[in-house]
Amino acid sequence: MGIKAAKRKLETGKATQKSKKAKVVEPVESSEASEASSSEDISDSSEDELDQINTSGVQPEDDDEESEADELDELDKMSEDDNDDEKDAEDDDEDDEDEEQQNDDKPKVSPEERAKARKEQKEELKKRKLQRKAGTEVQQIKKLWEKLRCTKPVPSKEERDKLANEIWTLSQDVILDLVLKHDASRVVQTLVKYSPQERRDKIVTALKGHFYDLATSAYGKYLLVKLLHYGSKNAKQMVINELHGKLRKLMRHREGAYVVEDLFVLYSTQAQRKQMMREFWGSEYAVFKESGQDQTVVDVIHSSSEKKHLIMTNLYGTISASVNKGSTGFQILHAAMKEYVACLVDDVEANNSQIREFVELLQEQVAELIHTPEGSDVACTLIALATAKERRNIVKHLKSHAADMVKNEHGNLVLITLYMVTDDTVMLTKAFGEELYGPEVLPGVVVDKWGRRAPLYILRGLDKRYFNPRVQALLKGYETLAYAHTTKKPQDKRQAELREAMVPMFYSSILALGDDFSSFFSENLAAQFITELILTPGDYPQRQELLDKVVEVSTSGDVREDHHLLNHAVFVSRALKSLIQGTQYKFNHESKKVEKVDGVDAIPGTGVDLAERIAKDIDVAQWVAANQGAFTVVALYEVLSLAKSSEAKKLQKQVKKLAKTIKEDTDNKGAQLLLEIV
Repeated sequence: MGIKAAKRKLETGKATQKSKKAKVVEPVESSEASEASSSEDISDSSEDELDQINTSGVQPEDDDEESEADELDELDKMSEDDNDDEKDAEDDDEDDEDEEQQNDDKPKVSPEERAKARKEQKEELKKRKLQRKAGTEVQQIKKLWEKLRCTKPVPSKEERDKLANEIWTLSQDVILDLVLKHDASRVVQTLVKYSPQERRDKIVTALKGHFYDLATSAYGKYLLVKLLHYGSKNAKQMVINELHGKLRKLMRHREGAYVVEDLFVLYSTQAQRKQMMREFWGSEYAVFKESGQDQTVVDVIHSSSEKKHLIMTNLYGTISASVNKGSTGFQILHAAMKEYVACLVDDVEANNSQIREFVELLQEQVAELIHTPEGSDVACTLIALATAKERRNIVKHLKSHAADMVKNEHGNLVLITLYMVTDDTVMLTKAFGEELYGPEVLPGVVVDKWGRRAPLYILRGLDKRYFNPRVQALLKGYETLAYAHTTKKPQDKRQAELREAMVPMFYSSILALGDDFSSFFSENLAAQFITELILTPGDYPQRQELLDKVVEVSTSGDVREDHHLLNHAVFVSRALKSLIQGTQYKFNHESKKVEKVDGVDAIPGTGVDLAERIAKDIDVAQWVAANQGAFTVVALYEVLSLAKSSEAKKLQKQVKKLAKTIKEDTDNKGAQLLLEIV
């Protein structure tokens, strides 16, 4: 064995010797350790402590000086025999035997001794728990609690009320000592859940003056939220009043931030929310609850430049501290951000440096804002005010969240805002093209209540059929803000570029459905989207292929059967009717008639072309006999008549031959309407 190998072996030997030294683990006497045990099964947690204590046995100590001398002698001996390989092998074998012998010499603890030690430790642990404040009551209460929270079987109401009464009798005088402990706090939570309102109010009153301590406690915060959930209106107001003036401090606390969030989102009225938000403006509003009560933050900053500086500094300080602590997703923080953004937008030119600073703070966190109305408004406003470089960074961090964002009630507005104000449409296509409109994703997006908005915006802009007036006003406000400061490209050019890039993806993804197209088209929102896609102007070679599939699944088979697509999904007949009318024919709601629209180009394959195609292919008698089929024939006849097509006269003759049958079928409203028109 060589010198280097011997040294490595020597170092290993030293580590082994050190690990063999005895370490006596003293029993844990801290009450905190026992309080951290699981309240679900106190005996199990006790055994865990005992296992930890007893796994370390007492080992005999080695003499350090003798050990070092032996190792040096061994090293000298190995150096002298450096070239003797056989001797090296023998030495290795001897070393292994020595180690085995040392292991055999260790004292072993018998199972009986181990069991006895465990029993002693259990008894000691039990004594310590009983010696704690209200220790006896806690042990009695826990036994009752185990029965109260039992779910298999569920206690009867009478039994549950009896258990709750017994727990209350034992705990009402020591309630304050229970609520900050892990296991006992859960007992009080269950008591609150199964108590009448009168007792809940008593618990709230007993804890009055300690709500801040509960909010900042790792265990007490759950009880406070429970009190807010089950508490009366007066109880909630009591909690809010006591925490008033401390909300900014709680927002920076790891535990307290969650309580403030629940209080704001779930348990506050609109007036209480405004009261909570004013506290973020500064100390004056935290101390005096009525200060600024009937004013918005913009009204206040207009009253004084000093107040403006103070409010903006306080808002930004709270926001930046919370963001740095990882609380960006809280809705109350989004509301504070909205207040700050309102101050920034009030004078964009003067606040340009603060805007750049705020965008830099949040550009990597935008994905955590978009799920709330306040956060969405903040994100859209920042996107409108961002420079081209800042928008690229925002898009970069939103890309991986695109699928969730587009289907979110508020998140889809952020995506549409990007479509409306971003000049670099190539970047948008790369970021959100395949992520949202690929074959695996698009079908799910277009049938989602919120997800369909984004692709419909690409096809139709802010059409009032898909965007209500409130949403239109919001989006146009962001557009106006962007064009006033950063956006340059004309809107019609941007929309044309988006359609040119995205629409072919729409066609490819829908055609990739193959045999699943029929079931996809039978969904209302899907049929609506396909109709809008086909009627979108532009030169798209795949349009005719998609139109052929629509005609095939809509007209094939016996339309009188209930399982036919027109009868199974009535909105398919509406889609077919829209395609038959195309872009040149529209229903006038005032005259109650279909009229020709002037100055509009026809979409290839739709309108008169589609009407003539279907009229030639269908069995008119079958379609008239079916209610939905009859309505489709009505649309065919109206368009063909206005276009003065020869197919209109053929259709008219066929319907007149069926006049007698139609008159007898009084329940067929479509056929009755058709006979009236013809």
